[in-house]
Amino acid sequence: MGKTKAAIPVSRKGGETWGTRDSGEINWQARLRDLETKQAAMTDMIRQFAGIESPSDDKAACDRMGEFLAHRFAALGGKVRFHPAEKYGNNLQIDFPGPGQSKPILLLGHFDTVYPIGTLPSVPCRVANGRLYGPGVLDMKSGIAMMLVAIEALQIWCGELPRPVTVFLVSDEEVGSHSSRAVTMELAKQSAGVLVLEPAAGRGAVKTARKGVGEYKLHVKGLASHAGLDPGQGHSAIVELARQIPAIWKMNDRRKGISANPGVIRGGTRTNVVAAEATVEIDVRIRKAQQAKALDRKLRALKPFDQRCKLRLEGGINRMPMERTAGVAALYKKAQTIAARMGWKLEEAAVGGGSDGNFTAGIGVPTLDGMGGAGEGAHAVHEHIMIAELPKRTLLLAGMIESV
Repeated sequence: MGKTKAAIPVSRKGGETWGTRDSGEINWQARLRDLETKQAAMTDMIRQFAGIESPSDDKAACDRMGEFLAHRFAALGGKVRFHPAEKYGNNLQIDFPGPGQSKPILLLGHFDTVYPIGTLPSVPCRVANGRLYGPGVLDMKSGIAMMLVAIEALQIWCGELPRPVTVFLVSDEEVGSHSSRAVTMELAKQSAGVLVLEPAAGRGAVKTARKGVGEYKLHVKGLASHAGLDPGQGHSAIVELARQIPAIWKMNDRRKGISANPGVIRGGTRTNVVAAEATVEIDVRIRKAQQAKALDRKLRALKPFDQRCKLRLEGGINRMPMERTAGVAALYKKAQTIAARMGWKLEEAAVGGGSDGNFTAGIGVPTLDGMGGAGEGAHAVHEHIMIAELPKRTLLLAGMIESV
């Protein structure tokens, strides 16, 4: 049995002990009260972040947001590094040193949003009934603010960060994370665990499972003809596609958590032309990794009803499922324990949407998602966070950084 490490006193205020590193003696209520005094400042910070519009498909806008955040994290002593991206914004990595040789904890998130430039005049940030409304406040600029406040609070309470921390903020999460995925996975491999600051699930629950997500396109090539003069000479791609869609729909299996949704259809050129081409975009979701190959095989096995038409399928699973592994369950249990010390019964949830946490959990790195703000309306005009939830969720994040 090794020697017991000596407790290191940390900041005190009014005779209250904020915490001691290694001894486990932490006054959680004092810490919570401290963060409650910062609630208004956090709200203003999130409002400021939302005021910098950063749609995924606008590189210049995302780069402005990335540079702004880089300065905020650098002010806390973080070492900033940008990972260049050609099409999307440059992805932002910030490394914070910590004592010892322990692996860092990875705080993962994104600063891109789904709202186009010019949204703010019609959907302004505002506070009403204890909620902060605004584009991107929930998904997920509140999560970024929580990272900053948790890191700064730990530096004050402990004199320095109790362990190394890596922050990785990507610019293209909302459109598939194509420029950032490889870096996300590499950083995760170097980490003790991953905390994803995506929004919480209902009732403030953290997310211990997410469905895998895929995108496919089924292209149909037919034979055009004049709809009036030679209707029988054509082979309609639209009609063929209309027959394929029920076959795709039959692949849905709610009991197994499998969905295949033909969501967007395009085809034809004119009403008086038998359509030569048609396409359907298909969103697929799976609960378990083993379902990916089977569903892919079914889609690729589709055959034309009209033998004069040809089918071509492209796409695949972009994010494998985040499954509730033993590592994920262990992180949730630790988070539950910390929340209980604040008098908070923390719940868990499995959700249908994907995040970058799918990537990290998929390679076996313990991952806990939904650590960010609590609210409703992500991607909608009523998107908002519950302001009063910010202090305790930030303290939960700080506690997880300390203890994982």
